[in-house]
Amino acid sequence: MSSNDKQIELRLLEYFSEYITPHKRELMEKVLDQRTRFFTVVLEDIYKPHNASAVLRTCDCFGIQDIHIIEKTNQYKINPYVTRGASDWVTIHKHFEPDGSVVNKSFSTLRDQGYQIFATSPAKDSMPIHELNADQKIALVFGNEHEGVSEEVKNQSDGLVHIPMLGFTESFNISVSASIFLFELINKVNPKLHPDFYLTEEEKHELRLIWYRQIVKNSEVHERLFREKNGI
Repeated sequence: MSSNDKQIELRLLEYFSEYITPHKRELMEKVLDQRTRFFTVVLEDIYKPHNASAVLRTCDCFGIQDIHIIEKTNQYKINPYVTRGASDWVTIHKHFEPDGSVVNKSFSTLRDQGYQIFATSPAKDSMPIHELNADQKIALVFGNEHEGVSEEVKNQSDGLVHIPMLGFTESFNISVSASIFLFELINKVNPKLHPDFYLTEEEKHELRLIWYRQIVKNSEVHERLFREKNGI
């Protein structure tokens, strides 16, 4: 981004801020300061939208910014009743490849971003969550409601991880599992030891503009008028 474009965006943010209460702006800055991409969640072919939507809400609560959706036979659609607006604040990355290579390509993208990929599975060779080293960028993969993660995901992951169970049931539902996994990771890691744990100033700037556009009513109209008035 050129310095001129950055200045225009800063002026646009200032313009939008006139339509946002000071309390809301203060809350957004507090949330931005705690947002992270150090951990991310990957959902593989979830076919019950309300379950995936509940995970989005969980991620927002824990400050996780990015959620990756691997679509194979099922296309994910947000359930606004379940997310309670959480989908407005997180970044959803959808992955689909018609040739069936979606797992390979999405995992390659995550590894290029520095993530170690761990699939959640109760398999015998899976490690318990408390043994997972949280001092690394981690992408947690959750499978669909009946079959769990696919064999393809298991084979291409860097490891398997599970929540130890004490009853007859093998697993929690996906939203509860995501909550437990993320709570464990967030509480194990020391952000002070990882300069890349929280968002950079540039990342916060980009999100701030996205969020302002979402919460200002008729923001498209306001932005058009702003640009016309300033000859942009």
